[in-house]
Amino acid sequence: MMTVYSVWAAGLGLGLASLLAIGPVSADVKYRLYCANGKLEVDTRTPEQMQRARGQVCLLGEYDTRAQAEAAADRRGGSGAPCTCP
Repeated sequence: MMTVYSVWAAGLGLGLASLLAIGPVSADVKYRLYCANGKLEVDTRTPEQMQRARGQVCLLGEYDTRAQAEAAADRRGGSGAPCTCP
């Protein structure tokens, strides 16, 4: 027969396992600067996902923070500015 303590311990163990499983996934987020259909765009999607969503795309840079990606876009005229793929 399960005691209240063993039920609590099992729930705590499952909760910790869930947090550990989710942790590395969110830490891997990259902010990417794309030229998508002739316009600059900052997004977290992979190049493959962007190609499916936007069609013609090229990756112009990959950054750890959104601020870095936005700064790179600003140096090229800002998000939405015209661009061409190299």
